[in-house]
Amino acid sequence: MKTKAEKAAQLEEIRKVFADSKSIVLVNFNGLTVAEDTELRRKVREAETEYTVYKNTLIAIVAKEAGLDLDASLSQNTALCSSAKDAVAACKVISEFAKKHDKLVIKSGVVEGKAVSAEEIKALAALPPKEVLVAKMLGSLNAPISGLVRTLHGTIAKVVYALDAVRAEKEKQSA
Repeated sequence: MKTKAEKAAQLEEIRKVFADSKSIVLVNFNGLTVAEDTELRRKVREAETEYTVYKNTLIAIVAKEAGLDLDASLSQNTALCSSAKDAVAACKVISEFAKKHDKLVIKSGVVEGKAVSAEEIKALAALPPKEVLVAKMLGSLNAPISGLVRTLHGTIAKVVYALDAVRAEKEKQSA
């Protein structure tokens, strides 16, 4: 049994996770073997995310303070996978692991301060990486400009050809 001071310290730790994280995924890890849990923790570290197990009552207190309704997700064993850098990183690492391991169940999550369902977590995980999205957007922005440049180049080329024809005609007349 934890003392009040230990619980207060853990509450503060959970508050920090909720305040600093761009995304938090709540998972039920019940039934994972030690080897599977070790593999999950390794993948979480590689993705530069955090994975910690907390008591449901402590998570519920912090969620209520943050104005989030996560009560439906706070049953059985609950772990938080959070990411302070990338809103999609925690979603991706947990979703990929859950595809291969049926026992890891995504309960719900918090993304950019808003409660989201397990389906929304999976949808976020399916998004391409940020770099790919930025490249696609820049390509979309660049396409009309490239078309305009080609069009203007064609128009300028026609003017140059017309002036060259006029020059050639004047040379013929003066010769």
